[in-house]
Amino acid sequence: MKKPFFILIAACFCACNNPSKPAADTATESSNTPYAIKTGGNKLIKVAGKYNVWTKKVGDGKIKVLLLHGGPGFSHDYMECFEDFLPKEGIEFYYYDQLGCGNSDAPADTSLWNIPRYVEEVEEVRKGLGLDNFYILGHSWGGMLAMEYLHKYQSHVKGAVLSNMTAGIKGYVAYAAELKKKFFTPRDITVFDSLDRLKQYDSPQYNDLLMNKLYTQVICRLPLENWPEPLWRAFKKANHTIYIQMQGVDEFHVTGNFKGWEFWDKLQNIKTPTLVLGGVHDEMNPEDMKKEGRLLPNSRTYLCPNGSHMSMYDDQQNYFKNLITFLKDVDAGTFTADKK
Repeated sequence: MKKPFFILIAACFCACNNPSKPAADTATESSNTPYAIKTGGNKLIKVAGKYNVWTKKVGDGKIKVLLLHGGPGFSHDYMECFEDFLPKEGIEFYYYDQLGCGNSDAPADTSLWNIPRYVEEVEEVRKGLGLDNFYILGHSWGGMLAMEYLHKYQSHVKGAVLSNMTAGIKGYVAYAAELKKKFFTPRDITVFDSLDRLKQYDSPQYNDLLMNKLYTQVICRLPLENWPEPLWRAFKKANHTIYIQMQGVDEFHVTGNFKGWEFWDKLQNIKTPTLVLGGVHDEMNPEDMKKEGRLLPNSRTYLCPNGSHMSMYDDQQNYFKNLITFLKDVDAGTFTADKK
């Protein structure tokens, strides 16, 4: 009884050491197509001749959207909620951390932090991603950057979204002063102005007033403890050197190279279908965003009724419903602009 069993085992062993070659192997060997290593959609793109910026593709679809985050000096992180809405609608989008931000290189050369160079960076990223006839969505400072990019390179853009951004700094500063009076008590203003004169911007009192009295009203209308994790992460990762050089120490002080920026007279030159998307409770003056929409010749304006500067969080359903409708309307050729 043992011999047949031994012969059976031996036969199996021989079979294992001399397997017949599967058809799949033959197909692989005959193919001349190199295997493309998967990276989860991540790609580094060379900009300004020697630096790398990080990008990431999310989803698949014929509608392709490049996101321009705010700041300046923040990162893509706070926009991660887009993953919950766009891919399931068949919309492909791209994160992109601007130079000096997030996962991108952070050079010490401060001459890089200016609007014209960032415009050229967006164009380098577009080429690096192979995008054309695509959509661009700029939020906050990213909206400013999108306007400047469209002024020079709109022939590549099928549709644009200017999210939570006005077209001029003068009006922004005036409205910020109004918000300070609206949300600060007289004593708050006295304390804030005193700390401001002493330039104690790192003071716990100063930051408590900003975060608890102002930012929870006009940046994200949720208690600080309920702010979404991606938003906190973006705050923690912010490059303050870029922010201070371009904006200033906070929302009230525009002392950087944004000072004097006005785009109102150029809006009429943007012919691309555009959605002006904002919030009724935004730190950007809602009336200025409506004016922006009127001056853009081919635009639609929607202000989220419960939204502030981060309408993608504090009025999420309205924000994404109107964003997705716009993208699909333009893609289908059914987009109609508001009557001017």
